[in-house]
Amino acid sequence: MTEEKRVLAFDFGASSGRAVVGTFDGRTIHMEEVHRFANDPVMVRGTMYWDVLRLFHEIKQGMTKAHLAGPFASVGIDTWGVDFGLLDERGNLLENPVHYRDARTAGMVEAAFRHISRQELYGITGNQIMPINTLFQLLSLKEQRPEVLARAKTLLFMPDLLNYFLSGACRAEYSIASTSQMLDARKKCWSGRVLAALFLPEGILPELIPTGTCIGQLDAALCEELGLAPASVIAVAGHDTQSAMAAVPTEEPDFLFLSCGTWSLLGTELPEPVINEASEQANITNEGGYGGKASFLKNIIGLWLIQECRRQWQREGRDYSFGELEQLAKAAEPFQSFIHPDAPEFVPSGNMPERIREYCRRTGQPVPDSVGAVVRCIDESLAMRYHQAALELETCLGRTYPRLHMIGGGIQSRLLCQMTADACAKTVLAGPVEATVLGNIALQLLSTGAIGSLREARQIIKASEDIRTYEPQQAERWQQEYHRWEEITSC
Repeated sequence: MTEEKRVLAFDFGASSGRAVVGTFDGRTIHMEEVHRFANDPVMVRGTMYWDVLRLFHEIKQGMTKAHLAGPFASVGIDTWGVDFGLLDERGNLLENPVHYRDARTAGMVEAAFRHISRQELYGITGNQIMPINTLFQLLSLKEQRPEVLARAKTLLFMPDLLNYFLSGACRAEYSIASTSQMLDARKKCWSGRVLAALFLPEGILPELIPTGTCIGQLDAALCEELGLAPASVIAVAGHDTQSAMAAVPTEEPDFLFLSCGTWSLLGTELPEPVINEASEQANITNEGGYGGKASFLKNIIGLWLIQECRRQWQREGRDYSFGELEQLAKAAEPFQSFIHPDAPEFVPSGNMPERIREYCRRTGQPVPDSVGAVVRCIDESLAMRYHQAALELETCLGRTYPRLHMIGGGIQSRLLCQMTADACAKTVLAGPVEATVLGNIALQLLSTGAIGSLREARQIIKASEDIRTYEPQQAERWQQEYHRWEEITSC
């Protein structure tokens, strides 16, 4: 009989986090959420910060609760991409990490292009050029607060920073580093050319390590404080997208996936990055994943739009559940109004329903005046954007994909899954919902030898989860409406 293996996964999203114990019996993975907590950014004198010490406190709470049921063999942490903390020469945090939605990167992309061309920057990094990327955040520090950068000895991305708090090890895990726009995608090392062009210090960047590396043990003082048994700290795919990628339940070497959460990421897994004129024009990113593979994908604003609308309605005294919002959208008239989900006005927090209505006014469309109409506008527009991104990827790769694996929390909306199947004219295989956590757990099990390969891990996840199939039902109508969406959103 195979001895059960218990590991602890921490998954941090842009608004909440959770601690989940994964138990592997040799055949399937069982998950138990032991702790859930809010992850609220804090605005202080015009700057938006992550409350990282509070987050570490929640990690302690999660470990304590997990230990009540017995010791766990390892801990792994995944988070969102691009954000970081800076340590001084004594290893102390200089200040709370700044949120990627903070306004400090305004104008930094244009400032960077005065020193290095867009073509050269993309040609080296293979990263989708977005103002939130680490490179532009660092450039804003150099331009606006050089005294902070001058005191920095080490830069650690968010999962690496939390791993440092746990173990004392300063490392840069490959997948999270690949979100920074500072990595040479082909050589898989920090790009001296990019950093030198912008006069940024390469010396603050730590050693790169492969995804799934054991970086050490829980700090002895931390174990004593919390009454924990020793456990390994595993640098899983620190970028949550790459942890989710590991959980795509497929045995096919070539597949198309859509990770649907606060952000939507649509792409595929490749042996090597694809960096060419077509991928640059489409602004498609290449991220690093487990085994040194490349994720060729498109970043799209996702459920952030609905989440932010819901927050606005709560401020107005209308507290809708996500299920209620879906039912209201389902009852609304189809194909009335469209938005481009990635339009700049939808990136910051604020009154999202009014921004959507203003977009519709500006583009000469019917203005969605009900809650259901706003949510339907978002869902249909996201599905159209997914179709556009899929076409761009397929054009770059010179092939088509008949199926799309949808994973993540967004698949709880059956309406969005069906819209995606219709818009993309593809069979949608939806599941697992908890893809990021499952991938985090699987990568820990791979690191410790409990699972032999990524293919085996995906087979185990497929056996552990229910996968729902959605077939296209109105593909022809959606294709007609797609052309109208293109016309409206290209204005």
